[in-house]
Amino acid sequence: MSDKSYDKADTGKRSGISGRAISKKSGATVAGLTMGRMELPASAHLTTTSEPDEIVMMDALALSRTIARRDVSCVEVMTAYLKHIHRINPQVNAIIALADDAALLKEAEERDEQLHRGEYLGWMHGFPQAIKEGTDTKGFPTTSGSPIFADRIADSDSPVVARIKAAGALVIGKTNAPEFGLGSQTYNPVWGTTGCAYDPSKTCGGSSGGAASALALRMLPVADGGDYMGSLRNPAAFNNVLGYRPSWGLIPDDSRFIAQLGVGGPMGRTVNDIAALLSVMAGPSKAASLEIDGNSSIFRLPLERDLRGARIAWVGDYNGYLATEPGILDLCRKSFAAFESLGATVEEAVPDYSLSALFDTFMTWRGLSQLRRYDLWADPVTRAKLKPELAWELERASKLTAVDIYNADQERKAWYAAVVKMFDRYDYIVAPSAQVFPFDKNVHWPSEINGRQMDTYHRWMETVAPWSLTGLPVMGMPVGFNEAGLPAGIQLIGKDDRGVLQMAYAYEQVTGWVQKRLPPLLNTTWL
Repeated sequence: MSDKSYDKADTGKRSGISGRAISKKSGATVAGLTMGRMELPASAHLTTTSEPDEIVMMDALALSRTIARRDVSCVEVMTAYLKHIHRINPQVNAIIALADDAALLKEAEERDEQLHRGEYLGWMHGFPQAIKEGTDTKGFPTTSGSPIFADRIADSDSPVVARIKAAGALVIGKTNAPEFGLGSQTYNPVWGTTGCAYDPSKTCGGSSGGAASALALRMLPVADGGDYMGSLRNPAAFNNVLGYRPSWGLIPDDSRFIAQLGVGGPMGRTVNDIAALLSVMAGPSKAASLEIDGNSSIFRLPLERDLRGARIAWVGDYNGYLATEPGILDLCRKSFAAFESLGATVEEAVPDYSLSALFDTFMTWRGLSQLRRYDLWADPVTRAKLKPELAWELERASKLTAVDIYNADQERKAWYAAVVKMFDRYDYIVAPSAQVFPFDKNVHWPSEINGRQMDTYHRWMETVAPWSLTGLPVMGMPVGFNEAGLPAGIQLIGKDDRGVLQMAYAYEQVTGWVQKRLPPLLNTTWL
């Protein structure tokens, strides 16, 4: 999600904020607290061991039921997760700003006492939860991964975090994200780089990269994230999990009076887990000026549905317009058999619209969204500390005219009309979630794909941009692995949230990629 209340150039330390106990690892000093990446001891060595604790291997809803029945205590859950995190996280750096173990176990004890008194807070009661960096969480850093804000501690919870806490979750830390959330590669100078769950030398994607990597490695039951240009869909593909971009306005955003492209959304290892977290995150808010006013409890209803006769359009690379790494399209096409086994038909089709013109429209909307950080670019002192990609965005955005913005709005409207027309014939649209497989995490972004040069830092992710512009719901789903063992994914675009969840659930029952192929790190630990 975006940086919300901290997007303006508040570069000084915030006063009157009482920090909480955070694990004292080597790294940046944040508001007087020592934080950073969990470093491996010099004596550490990799060894094959037994499987991780069965508690961390449970899907979220199964864990929820186990806690509610009091078959396992919240302290036992927290202990299992912390032990697992301390073993696995140093290899990928997915969870950052981890709170002190003793403080977290004390909070877990309080959750157990609540259960003893009959005070069950909700389906996330006792869950260890790490919140995406950039999303305000009281007592935890909101640095945006930038040296400019390295000492910033949130003094309140964002609305989504408040809802997650109200459902019973215990915040244990944050999940890593790119600097200012820009780019589908999770690295920043404050917290470092996050590795892919299936190969830590590769990128986990982004911007919800830390969330996806932690989720795949069973360091979290579910995870929250945000999506402007594939930030839930790309990391889901790169880590063999699910990432859901809901309909625009379903999860309220109190920061804007304009229908920008960014939305919050859930990540999970099953569609049912995604739906359950969505039921917590979604729903009307008095603080939000633009939203969908609906009952979020519908997402807890059964997802079974007869999908015989459903028609699916496969857009692929838009007749060769998009550059793709060899193997991506072949893997995506293998998903057709799963849909067809459900009684659906898949046809190749593309909307009647120029994608080249559409990316120009996207770039205008993107620039407009970054103007909330204009003060950082206008000040020479902070400009020198900006991520180069953000400085580039702001320089372009500063030259936008009212006519440019009006034209981009009209083009977005025309694109939406083209997609609506396509839905007159089809029930769903399927597209690749990424144009490449996970790449070297030391490479900031691919400069070329299959011999074709990328002219911007986000051109390699163009496959997700059209669907962000529509505001329609999109599920990022696993589609398999290449010969090197690296995962890929597809986007499932639909007309309504429940319909997308139902098709994704049916696809999951046939394919089962998340459970079928575990990350190799789950069979090894650092001791």
